[in-house]
Amino acid sequence: MQSKASPTKTVGAAAVPARPAFHAGFQWRDFVVYIFFAAVLVFFAFTIGDKGFLSMANLFNITRTTSMIAVIAVAMTFVIAAGELDLSVGSTAALAALASALAMQAGYGVAGGVVAALASGLLVGAVNGFFVTVVNIPSFLVTLGMMQFVRGLDMRLTYTKPVPISDQTFTGLFGSGSLGPLPSLFVWSLAVAAIGHVVLRYTPFGRQVLATGGNRVAAQYSGVPTKRIKLYCFLISGAAGAVAGMLYSGMMQTARYSFGTGAELAAIAAVILGGTSLFGGKATIIGTFVGALLIGTINNGLIIMGLDVSEQNMVAGALIVLAVAFGRKGAMGGRR
Repeated sequence: MQSKASPTKTVGAAAVPARPAFHAGFQWRDFVVYIFFAAVLVFFAFTIGDKGFLSMANLFNITRTTSMIAVIAVAMTFVIAAGELDLSVGSTAALAALASALAMQAGYGVAGGVVAALASGLLVGAVNGFFVTVVNIPSFLVTLGMMQFVRGLDMRLTYTKPVPISDQTFTGLFGSGSLGPLPSLFVWSLAVAAIGHVVLRYTPFGRQVLATGGNRVAAQYSGVPTKRIKLYCFLISGAAGAVAGMLYSGMMQTARYSFGTGAELAAIAAVILGGTSLFGGKATIIGTFVGALLIGTINNGLIIMGLDVSEQNMVAGALIVLAVAFGRKGAMGGRR
């Protein structure tokens, strides 16, 4: 289920981690997020099942509201697996939403809006990657500053005014549409997660990401271009932020500077809940996706229970810390 940075195998000129053997034995700590997700579903089903929690409409609502965090979290998994952080992805999502809306208002159509969103996301990712890999500034500081700069830019672009989106093709593709019974928002998150899982688990690039985060010096001696790998991870994060921004604006049929506020922290929580090491070298996209669904389910259940925002934040935060602590305790026990 998970990919780890050892043992190694040779891909081209570089020695990179091989996929873990399936006979490595059952490690229950790797399944903590699934256990908690099942427990949360059962708890809400018994306590608020008669209030519509288990209705198909509500379950689809959970997938819709979770989709943007899931998309961002998949990319964040690559960044964290490479030993870095990206705190700017939430404000990048808002920038991409505004860029796409302004481009469509200017008459460039849906294609122009998509290009504008992706270009803005990739630009932010490239700047982050440049300062981290070339100037050697810690990613926490670079992306923290970028988060503030881009959020200010978001506010200045439209002077905090929302930008409406009237193009039905765009809103159907990125927000209100569906593919069969599945909402388009959920289809986007599933597609991004599937691509992320294949890339991380089955490609040389994915193994080089894990090698870079597991032991950067050893990876360099093995021929892994660690700086280039980290730059690619930041570009992936910027692109994912752009997709999330289009999903936000498609769902709301407008673009706002406040989109994605706090999304970076929710994404990091989903990644860590899913079993990815905060120190790099170990990651799982499926765990990240379930972690995002877990956070969305907790938030949805607490809203139906009638808790106010402050109570929701306290309970959700406590449950997330409990889940992470439970997993780490299991990991420590496994090393004894």
